[in-house]
Amino acid sequence: MRTILLVIACVAPVSIVPAFGQSAPAAPVQKATASSSSWTAPEGRALVDKYCVTCHNGKLKTGNLELDKLDLAHLGDHAEIGEKVVRKLRAGMMPPTGMPRPDKATTDRLIGWMESELDRSAVTYLPPPGLHRLNRTEYTNAVRDVLDLDVDATKFLPPDDSTRGFDNIAGALTLSPALMEAYLSAAGKISRLAVGDVSAPTQAVFEVPNDTAQNYHIDGLPFGTRGGILIKYQFPADGEYSFKVKGVTGYFQAVLGGVKGEQLEVVVDGERVKLFDWDKEISNTTGNGKATPRIPIKAGLHTVGVTFLATNDVPGSELNRPFQRTMNTPGSIPGFLFYPHVGQVWIEGPYGATGAPETAARKKIFVCRPATAAEESSCARTIATNLVKHAYRRPATPADLTLLMKFYQDGRADNGTFNDGIEALLQRVLVDPEFIYRLEPEPAGLVAGKTYRISDLALASRLSFFLWSSVPDDELLDLAAQGKLKDPAVLEKQVKRMLADPKADALVGNFTGQWLSVRSLKTTEPVVNLFPDFDDNLRAAYQKEVELFFGSIIHEDHSVLDLLTADYTFVNERLAKQYGIPDIYGPQFRRVTLPADLDMRRGLLGKGALMTVTSNAARTSPVARGKWFLQTFLGVSPPDPPPNVPQIKDKPADATGNTHIPTMRETMELHHTNPTCASCHRIFEPIGLALENFDATGAWRTKDGESPIDASGVLVDGTKIDGVASLRESLIARSDQFVRVVTEKLLTYGLGRGVEYQDMPMLRSIVHEAAPTKYRFSSIVLGIVKSPAFQTNMKIADANTQRVAQ
Repeated sequence: MRTILLVIACVAPVSIVPAFGQSAPAAPVQKATASSSSWTAPEGRALVDKYCVTCHNGKLKTGNLELDKLDLAHLGDHAEIGEKVVRKLRAGMMPPTGMPRPDKATTDRLIGWMESELDRSAVTYLPPPGLHRLNRTEYTNAVRDVLDLDVDATKFLPPDDSTRGFDNIAGALTLSPALMEAYLSAAGKISRLAVGDVSAPTQAVFEVPNDTAQNYHIDGLPFGTRGGILIKYQFPADGEYSFKVKGVTGYFQAVLGGVKGEQLEVVVDGERVKLFDWDKEISNTTGNGKATPRIPIKAGLHTVGVTFLATNDVPGSELNRPFQRTMNTPGSIPGFLFYPHVGQVWIEGPYGATGAPETAARKKIFVCRPATAAEESSCARTIATNLVKHAYRRPATPADLTLLMKFYQDGRADNGTFNDGIEALLQRVLVDPEFIYRLEPEPAGLVAGKTYRISDLALASRLSFFLWSSVPDDELLDLAAQGKLKDPAVLEKQVKRMLADPKADALVGNFTGQWLSVRSLKTTEPVVNLFPDFDDNLRAAYQKEVELFFGSIIHEDHSVLDLLTADYTFVNERLAKQYGIPDIYGPQFRRVTLPADLDMRRGLLGKGALMTVTSNAARTSPVARGKWFLQTFLGVSPPDPPPNVPQIKDKPADATGNTHIPTMRETMELHHTNPTCASCHRIFEPIGLALENFDATGAWRTKDGESPIDASGVLVDGTKIDGVASLRESLIARSDQFVRVVTEKLLTYGLGRGVEYQDMPMLRSIVHEAAPTKYRFSSIVLGIVKSPAFQTNMKIADANTQRVAQ
């Protein structure tokens, strides 16, 4: 079967799609809308000559720009340069610090005139879309929605490459021979699991992060418990399973834990299946752990909990406050109580497997059940038809069914069962290019260079992968198959329905995780000796806070400007302690209104997660924070540093032998001794220093060592700031640019390609249309979905096409 699948995957019927990387002429599909201006080219030239040409001329060529030669009367012919200038002006990055600059009203008029000129000759940019392979997240979600089966694609497939800030960009999602093998292997494992063809025992290991505090209740576990781990596990078949528990160990594999009399319970779907006496059964195992007896469990997704009864959870009487990161206070330290911690849980089975007759996946797959052998072929065709509709995101064709029925018959032959045939059929579906790729066939007979509206079915896929990172549901597919999705009213209704659906949480996690770099929290490891309270509980709470906050913007359809100004956030007990919010207890998150004394926590700039991922392990980094701020919120990047920049050295010891530990501001001032460094550091350093009250773990502080923190500074445009509040106000003053940046990031994510300078007139049109709603999130998404770039492709000449190996 494996050999047959490999051949099928390589030589199946071809589909013609544009070759990625080939250029295509612009298409005069729709002009963008922009505000007009009464300025003329000579007026614009006078202003550029006065404030810009001093540096950007043919002699100096600063920034590789020669604006003295730029023909402003035909700015549309030089759109790349024009868009670069507009972006810098909107972000307030030019003219540079210390140089004369026009007043804001004049600058705004110049920007408006330039954008109007650029938009006047604009045409919709339609580059070749390339091949869009499902990334790991999309693959996981597609399997979930097609088969009602939860799998973790990270166990089957290697990490995806990212470009333009996201991992769903077509050009980065290549397919190597090794990845093809991984897809084939994954298809075999998933099809066996879905059908229930698993009998040999397997072993799954789950580890609790070693910096997890386990003195507190974990959300989802029974009340009256503390610590442990909560596991969602897909049991492959009806049978018996055992659960081995290992405690956290120290030197010589001795199990740690100074508190005696602890009891550890194992629960499945909330029901206790075993109660361990920790002292007698686990703590004396020298790290080998202890297994439960084999327990009968039905196939399917179940929740497994391993947790301690909170019988010894009493208020601490220590004179010294214990660390939040409980692993920093082991029992060897006098005066501190150390509760035992769960380190690993092993799930083994099934033993005595008897199949999987009643799983959600089987109910999803087996839409019919043959009563006799004569009905099997007809039922198999019905199952194939249903699978094709959801996996290929379109109605099944006779050719699809002919091909799949051959695989069914091969699986059914040689004493195979009906289930064996369906398993073979399903395995073939999961390796088909129409499942692994998002293919969009071109209309027949279209002349090269002509634009065309993509089909409703292709539009349904684009929409669902944009908002759900998964396949369309039945409602969306049925509307597309009927040709109704292209209707603007129907499309708008579907977009709002999909944003309100819980599956839109995929947009929250995937978009914010990458745009705001929250994904990197998982690998963030602040130095323990310097930040002994930072633990995995706080790491997880930080991520959850950002996701809930951004999710509230989506689900409540707020203005995207609320991302900067919202006076509320979401906290649980652990995060509330970090922020200094009183009277919050338990692991559940709740929405809280921020009081006046926590104004620094308003909006994205106050989120501890973002301050943590923009710091180094041992200290803050004003340079990293400043560059991140410019790139994330204003869409501009400062120049790259010159090569071989030396490390800043500590100041030497004074005459008494004392070495002064400089504050971060004093350290940054050493950059200013080099004029080359100073010219760039003046752009982003004041931003980073304005955030210095947040330490490397996002905690608020007023001192750097023993010295009061000075968060004052001057931005490039001359704006004076003195901390996070004034920095936030400076960003609100440029809210028009922030909205454009959010729209640009969403457009990149939604199109699955980078946004180029040719796209900017269309982007401005989307923002312009969203303005009457005060930039509600849904209005920006609707603008993207209704845009020509989202709904239109261009026919590529045959010479610029490639055959897709299927």
